[in-house]
Amino acid sequence: MSKTSELEALLYVSGEDGLNQSIAAEILKISIPAVRQQFELLSDKLSQDSDSGLQLIKLNDLYKLTTKPEVSGMVNDYFQKNQSSSLSQAALEILSIVAYRQPITRVEIDEIRGVSSSGALSTLINRGLVKEDGKKDVIGHPNIYVTTDYFLQYFGYESLDELPPIDTFSNDFDEQGRADLFKENDNYSDAASEFTN
Repeated sequence: MSKTSELEALLYVSGEDGLNQSIAAEILKISIPAVRQQFELLSDKLSQDSDSGLQLIKLNDLYKLTTKPEVSGMVNDYFQKNQSSSLSQAALEILSIVAYRQPITRVEIDEIRGVSSSGALSTLINRGLVKEDGKKDVIGHPNIYVTTDYFLQYFGYESLDELPPIDTFSNDFDEQGRADLFKENDNYSDAASEFTN
């Protein structure tokens, strides 16, 4: 297998994190100039291949595989369809916690819920409702999570200041002691129907 193919595989598994030259060179066991050449070869290969929907982009010192602009409409259709599947109760709980307690780490979310939140948190990240926003300055430097602009757009808010005060839910809990932290917003019913139908 060629180094270009190996590099493409590394970029694929690196996903949103991207890949820098030094890490790629170390893993592929080649020099920085050689890995730079491999990035250029891969970029040319993808851009010239009309049968490929991928491209290589460089952001600062990171390289990422992304979809080509020509397929953006189809990709957008996919994500719109994917958003229509419902979020689990766990995901909604985590989304509520992040919305009201951000910035927050996964361990802090787990402590509030009393159970692991990693799977549902990944779902929220994949749906673009929550994102990583740096590291907390404590031992281990865990990721910090916050809601995204898409979260505001999706639930019909202009800013987090529009979230209803948490004390408004004191008389609005279900039989399991859970409250819907988003239904107070007039725009919520239209947005939430895509998650729950």
